[in-house]
Amino acid sequence: MLERTKAPSFSQDFAFQLPQPEIISLSNGSRIFWLNEIQQDVFKIELIFNAAKWNEPAKGISHFLALLLDKGTYNHTSQQISNLLDFHGAQLEIHPGYDYTSVSLYGLNKSLHAIFPVLIDLITNSTFPAEELKLQKDIFIQNLRVNNKKTSFLASKLLRLNLFGKDHPYGSSLEEAHAATIQPDNLISFFKSSFLLRDIFLVGSFKTEDIRWVVTQIENISAEKERANNSYEILQGKDVKTKELEGVQATLRLGKRFLNRNDVDYPSSLIANHILGGFFGSRLMKNIREEKGLTYGIYSSIQPLNKDCFLTIGADVNVDKVDIALTEIKNEIERLIHQTISEEELLIAKNHFLGSLQLEVSNPFSAIEKIKTITLNQLDIKFYENLFASIKNFSPEELKATTEKHFLPSSLTTIVVS
Repeated sequence: MLERTKAPSFSQDFAFQLPQPEIISLSNGSRIFWLNEIQQDVFKIELIFNAAKWNEPAKGISHFLALLLDKGTYNHTSQQISNLLDFHGAQLEIHPGYDYTSVSLYGLNKSLHAIFPVLIDLITNSTFPAEELKLQKDIFIQNLRVNNKKTSFLASKLLRLNLFGKDHPYGSSLEEAHAATIQPDNLISFFKSSFLLRDIFLVGSFKTEDIRWVVTQIENISAEKERANNSYEILQGKDVKTKELEGVQATLRLGKRFLNRNDVDYPSSLIANHILGGFFGSRLMKNIREEKGLTYGIYSSIQPLNKDCFLTIGADVNVDKVDIALTEIKNEIERLIHQTISEEELLIAKNHFLGSLQLEVSNPFSAIEKIKTITLNQLDIKFYENLFASIKNFSPEELKATTEKHFLPSSLTTIVVS
């Protein structure tokens, strides 16, 4: 009989194992990474293309190419595409990025043969109609005008600009003047020259004949395993304070270019960042939100990209509290550098970080994201297992050494927009 007056014994499971996908090599040079251990009759297939902000010939080309990809082909109108996907309960997601463009299709297994050819049609036969481009440019410009009145939007944009420079893909921003110059011919040219398939990531329980059919559909698509990388000069700027909006609230952004996933100090930097501002129990939250009451929320995050990485600390505070907030942020960083953390605080941060990492691979749809990160960034197949083990065994002394090397306040660019 169950004894309800006693709490169950505590068990701490710190095992971590990323499921290994089946890898199918295609004749066009691309690969399918397939996770098939899923009980539900649903699937997600994501195709990664090399066309992106990094290799676009002019600002905004990759952005509008992605927006118009499903707005009409030689075989289907935009409305027909939308109606067909809706009829089968399917969902299409297209995300332009700094390094790659992602096209994902979600659907029911029984609808695979009905909807997958539509996806193939989009990525091979899109026509980029002029009227659709005009509509998307109008929408973009209106949204941009709204966003340019938000301190958080401007501060984030200024931080990237000051870390990388206005002509670098990671530092530049798409503005009205750029959008105005884009014509359908620009999109068609980039589509033909650079919209080349890299790899495919599939989650779904399929029969062998269904997978064979998917392979035959994809193998006809032009692929490019490795592309020639453009090179860009990085032009770092100085601290920026603006008062363009004359509001009562200011947005703070502090940041720096940071070490990337393949650096030996990356695992220790992740846990250092987590302690500083990576979760609700972080030092920045306790000091600046709970004790000082200067903000509703503050965070610190590491944002790795394919060819670089940057650290961001962000918060919104009242205009008259900017100086004290900046002082307290830097005080917390100094404390992390110069004072050895207690075993208890480190254990709490480790448990939260590692538990979150375990949740991120709790189902095939989230696990495939980790597999995608490993593949696209050419990381070791055991990257996450090694990361997990490194953080699990980390000591206070190692943490202090990492913060002394990589978290100096003097290395941070400061942006204030009010």
